[in-house]
Amino acid sequence: MALILVLDHHDYKVAFASLAVPAVIMLSLLAVARRAYPRPRNLAGGPAQPTTERMPRVFWLYLAGAALAAAGFADFPLIAYHFQHAGTVAPVLTPVFYAVAMAVSGTGSLVLGRVFDRAGIGVLVPLIVVSAAYAPLAFLGGFWPVLVGVSLWGLGMGVQESIIPAAVAPMVSPDRRAYAYGLFTGVYGTAWVLGSVAIGALYDVSLSGLVAFCMAAELAAIPLILLVRRRMA
Repeated sequence: MALILVLDHHDYKVAFASLAVPAVIMLSLLAVARRAYPRPRNLAGGPAQPTTERMPRVFWLYLAGAALAAAGFADFPLIAYHFQHAGTVAPVLTPVFYAVAMAVSGTGSLVLGRVFDRAGIGVLVPLIVVSAAYAPLAFLGGFWPVLVGVSLWGLGMGVQESIIPAAVAPMVSPDRRAYAYGLFTGVYGTAWVLGSVAIGALYDVSLSGLVAFCMAAELAAIPLILLVRRRMA
C-alpha cells in the first residue's frame, strides 16, 4: 500500500483495493486446506480424555506475565501519531516504517518459532528484554533511532502474536485447551486495551513517563516467566 501511494500520487482507493490480492490468496489457501483436511480432528494423535481438573497454577502465573507484557506494548497508531506530532518521520514515510515493522514481525515469527520449539519458554526472556527497547527509541529518538525502535516493535509484535500464545498449549491438557485459549485471549486482550488507555493518557502528560510505564510493564513479566519455566522444567 505504501508503494502504491507513492507511485500513484496518494490514490487511497487503489491502495485499499490492492488489499483484495492478499485476501484472495488467503481465502484460496483456506479453501485448499479445507479440501485437503476436511476433518482437522483426525490430525490429533488420539481423542482427548475429558477431565474436570482446574487450570494448573502455572497457567495463571503465565497469564499474569503475558498480561503485563501486553499492557506495555503500544499500538502502532499511537506511534504513528507521535511521528507527526514530534516531526521525527515524514508522513509519506510512516507507512514505510510500518511495512518495515511488519517485515520484521513476519520474519521474526518464522525464525523465533523454530527457536521456541527447541529452547522452550525460556526464549521469551531475552525476546521481551530486547523488544521492550522499542519504547525509548520510538518515542524519544530521532529518525534513525525511531527506525530501530519500530523494527524492535515489529519483533515484539511477532512475539506477542505467535510465541506468547503458543506457550499455552503444553501447560494444559488437550481437552481444556479451547477453554484455556479463550480465557487467555480474553484476559490478554483486556490487559492490552487497559495498557493502551494508560499509554494514551501518559502521552499527554510525559513521554518519559510513557516510556517508563511501557518498559516497566514489559520487564515485570520476566520474573513470572522465569518462575513458569522453573515449574515446567
